[in-house]
Amino acid sequence: MDLRDLRYFEVIASLEHLGKASQQLHRTQPALTSCIRRLEDECGAPLFEKAGRGIRLSAAGRVLLKWAQRMRFDEEDARREMANIGQGLSGHVRLGIVPTAAQFLLPPVARQLLDEAPEVTLRTVVALIDTLKPQLRAGELDLMIGTESPEEDGFVSRRLAEDVIVVAASARHALFRGGPPSLKDLTACRWALQPPGAPTRDWLDHTFDRKRLPRPRVQVESTMLLMLPALIAETGLLSFISRHHLQGPGRIAGLKEVPVKGAEMRRRLVVTYRANSFMSAAARRLVDLFTTSAAAAGAAPPAA
Repeated sequence: MDLRDLRYFEVIASLEHLGKASQQLHRTQPALTSCIRRLEDECGAPLFEKAGRGIRLSAAGRVLLKWAQRMRFDEEDARREMANIGQGLSGHVRLGIVPTAAQFLLPPVARQLLDEAPEVTLRTVVALIDTLKPQLRAGELDLMIGTESPEEDGFVSRRLAEDVIVVAASARHALFRGGPPSLKDLTACRWALQPPGAPTRDWLDHTFDRKRLPRPRVQVESTMLLMLPALIAETGLLSFISRHHLQGPGRIAGLKEVPVKGAEMRRRLVVTYRANSFMSAAARRLVDLFTTSAAAAGAAPPAA
């Protein structure tokens, strides 16, 4: 199979539309149609089927896409590994990282890496897992720091730290004037939270559901997770944020944990990379630094 045809096939498969693929690849639609026909002739099966105004992969197309991606990774890894020979701790690392880890784990690790290897360049993408994992799968990232999820073929994960998500508010909040509040007491409050679909928001909503209580009344909703701590420090709103914001070097003055039984969400942070892929010396060193930094801070969970 022609590697160029496979690259075009990947783009067509991702866009599910010949016209859009034609614009992105700067190739005519007839040229892309010929590309698909050549691949179908070699595979002996149709690769796409009609889907409304677009197209979608057939069963054979999904199989070819998996192997096309693997072949591209192998070619790119071969180029990178050969270019890496003799370079030592240098080169470029592409890191995807969730917001909490970007704020609390990355700065000291990046400082140590750049102290050891001043020639290394680091590109970071800060986003949630559902955005980062497709980029890692597509070979656009070398590493991903995110929350632990069920094991998935093609990926390797190493546990780094445990993160605890708690209810928090301004230290001036009325909830702190009496005894420890219950989950029911929180139903009278207003909140600043991420939108539904965010893991922490869904966990909190379901916690109220299990107690047959109304879900939190959200007054401010934001996709910008790192905005929430500063926001609740200035308002009477509650939020559900990492305990890192309330203690240690990253503590935000004026914030306090609301001690509510059953309202602590524990999650593990892991570093994930593609199995059997090339990792530069700089990327391997970054993984080691994340691991040792978490252990030194006493945050690494015991191995399962």
